[in-house]
Amino acid sequence: MRLAILLLSIGLAATFFYAAISSLQRPDDWVGFLPAFLRSDPLAGTLLTIFSIFEIGLAVWLVSGIKTTFAAMISAAVMVGIILADPGALIITFRDIGLAFAAVALAVLAKH
Repeated sequence: MRLAILLLSIGLAATFFYAAISSLQRPDDWVGFLPAFLRSDPLAGTLLTIFSIFEIGLAVWLVSGIKTTFAAMISAAVMVGIILADPGALIITFRDIGLAFAAVALAVLAKH
């Protein structure tokens, strides 16, 4: 069971870390993934940077092994939030459904 927890933690962390680093390096490529109501906001780039920093923190937390259940539940909430924030983008965000369930599975495993 510890191996499953480790693998799920690394997989989720890698996803958050990649998205964060890539959006910090190429924000113009990522600002389009913000919910439609935020894309035209003059602070869209700043919001993307803040979210990227949050994602890096979450990735580090996931691999730290500290309070993994809580980190996993926040990860699941983030993925569900991404899906619900822009239902019109489901053609892209459908993958986040699997990631949300992986995060829930991690939370369940880590709790026991």
